[in-house]
Amino acid sequence: MTLLEQSIVAPPIKSKTAAVKNVLFATDFSATSDAAFPYATAICRHFGSTLHVVHVISDTSLLLMTGGVDYVSMGTIYEDALSDAKAKIEQITAHLDDLPHRSYVRHGQVWKGLEAVIADNAIDLIVLGTHGRTGLGKLLLGSVAEDILRHATCPVLTIGPAVTGRAKLPAFAVTKRDLAPIELAIHQILFATNFAEDAPTIARGAVQLAEEFGARLTLMHVVEGYEDLGARPGPIEDGVQKLRDLVPKDAGLHYPPETVMEFGNPAKLILKVAAERESDLIVLGAKPAEDRAGSTHVPWTTAHQVIAHAACPVMTVRE
Repeated sequence: MTLLEQSIVAPPIKSKTAAVKNVLFATDFSATSDAAFPYATAICRHFGSTLHVVHVISDTSLLLMTGGVDYVSMGTIYEDALSDAKAKIEQITAHLDDLPHRSYVRHGQVWKGLEAVIADNAIDLIVLGTHGRTGLGKLLLGSVAEDILRHATCPVLTIGPAVTGRAKLPAFAVTKRDLAPIELAIHQILFATNFAEDAPTIARGAVQLAEEFGARLTLMHVVEGYEDLGARPGPIEDGVQKLRDLVPKDAGLHYPPETVMEFGNPAKLILKVAAERESDLIVLGAKPAEDRAGSTHVPWTTAHQVIAHAACPVMTVRE
């Protein structure tokens, strides 16, 4: 059920190559979400997209905030949460001025609420922030971020806690409205792949982004079982050729694409190459562990580690 829906529309801006018409920004009003908000708005300003700002009030979050209450009190707590959410949504959208946007406050299971907005508005990209906490030897991105990454069929741009340098956009101050538009600058893109069946599709998206922003593009593959590669140089040459073949013949890149073959731990090496090349964006094709039966890109745990530790935003795509 939709509890709040507001919209402002304006004439769209035509992009050069990529089509990003609708962007969803999922927020829980935390500092983590605040850090991701300027990326969502900058993307919309660049592509002339409509921004969909969504907050979902879940019963679980209400119970956690209150420590557990009886059902009689739950209605009052919910009404307070709804009023608070509406006020915070208004604070967020106050920054948008003439940017086409719609805002929603919904109630229920978080992914289900987001999924409905995604389906109803043909969302092309989801933008969210994540704390990237680690614990018990397993990387935890937070239950909501985990749900989004596992279920979203459109690309997801994740802003992790380690984003720094020129890739880090300044956060908005919620008390100010006279904010100048932030320009989205992408100079270096790193695309890492494990040569899944849909690698050409994901690579094409990375190429389009490089064309759009006039960025340099690096295509990367990491070989884990490399003990006997010295005796079999063929796989290395084959890997380099496969990377080159992922770039369409008619690509209009401003710079010749580069290829990188590395040997060892995928997450560590992706982060290493991204840091060395001062990447502004990492693009990964990834699928949840339960879907990895034959066709996958980098393993799901690798994607988690990259998102949590990357110094730049990470775009994951699953099909």
